[in-house]
Amino acid sequence: MEVKLAERSYPVFLGEEILPACVAGLKEFCPEKEVFVVSDATVYRLYGDDLETLLRQEGYQPQKYLLEPGESAKTWHNAEKILDRMLAANLSRQVPLLALGGGVVGDLAGFVAALYRRGVPFIQIPTTLLAQVDSSVGGKVAVNHPRGKNMLGTFYQPRAVWADLRTLKTLDEREWRAGLAEVLKYALLWEEKFFAYLEKHATELLERKNPAVLSFVIEQCVRIKAEIVRRDERDEGLRNILNLGHTIGHALEKATLFQQYRHGEAVAIGLLAAAKIALELGLFSATSLKRLESLMGAWGLPMTLPASTQQAVLELIKLDKKVVQKEVHFILPVAIGKVTVKKGITGELIARVLKEMVH
Repeated sequence: MEVKLAERSYPVFLGEEILPACVAGLKEFCPEKEVFVVSDATVYRLYGDDLETLLRQEGYQPQKYLLEPGESAKTWHNAEKILDRMLAANLSRQVPLLALGGGVVGDLAGFVAALYRRGVPFIQIPTTLLAQVDSSVGGKVAVNHPRGKNMLGTFYQPRAVWADLRTLKTLDEREWRAGLAEVLKYALLWEEKFFAYLEKHATELLERKNPAVLSFVIEQCVRIKAEIVRRDERDEGLRNILNLGHTIGHALEKATLFQQYRHGEAVAIGLLAAAKIALELGLFSATSLKRLESLMGAWGLPMTLPASTQQAVLELIKLDKKVVQKEVHFILPVAIGKVTVKKGITGELIARVLKEMVH
């Protein structure tokens, strides 16, 4: 597959055991023999030695920086430490930065790659379902700030994405379900036919027993995102729809100090809240909402939030990146496979929907 962005187009390699071939192809755009790898301790313990071995076999000298796992690692402080390590090693602008891990690693490493000497080659090696279907493609890179998620960032496209399905086999059940929430997002915002496919294969996807189904689903998500990014690389219009579920999801993550929810779990709650708001506004049908709730239930996705977070979420929504002239622009479903951007939604309506969803 390819993400087509004129001179910044890049391939997405997807399959089982693809890393040897991908590493062998690194020489096409990497004249240096040094590479820098950013990962987290958990992922590196699983796949780091294998990646290093492959790199050394091709004559590369890998250096690495390991993060603590979790969203709390995606900070300016860690970005600065990685930059300092790269500067101390005096790495040139041709030395590629490889991000081995999930969305946190990819976002942070891409942010660093964009800054170091005004930009070095960047390769995404996503190891979670969420990263393979979403965050590794599209070029959004960022770190979090105490005032909000992804508030400091830029657009920096990778040279390639190496998505090896083998890495998904070691994900725990919770992380897997969190990734399914992002899959659900793509179907809900873009294609009813894809949503129907997910309904038909819901159990197979949950149980991870059919590689062909899984490969098709990841491909579809990447295809959808690639098309949206092709039309609106810098998030100036259409690309906003990819934030479906994220306005409330991001606020919930921040309200719980990034400790209580995986990103996909928070997005799931945000998707359901957006659908309920759309229903209240007469934009979304009760039948469609029932289909959404049914699929979320089949996958065991969270559908409620703690009562203690309700007020904080309402306040944090006001700090969302999609605020324009102090109005939050909500992405809302109007049908399965179709969304709209809506502004002027009252705090009272949001509060009422959230109150219905608390536990």
